[in-house]
Amino acid sequence: MSRALVIIGLLLVAAGLLWPLLSRLGLGKLPGDILIQRDDFTFYAPIASGVVVGIMLSLVLWLVNR
Repeated sequence: MSRALVIIGLLLVAAGLLWPLLSRLGLGKLPGDILIQRDDFTFYAPIASGVVVGIMLSLVLWLVNR
């Protein structure tokens, strides 16, 4: 359990450090992401981006557990 927590923590740190690069890839602006803007209200639901990140995270964890 502690090994998994350390790996997850390192992945979060790596994602934070690589965030400028990741934002240039288009995450958060994919076709399945919902953005509704009104005068004083903004709703953002990153559905497609969440699916992509989930698949990438599953792949990384699968490779680590292999």
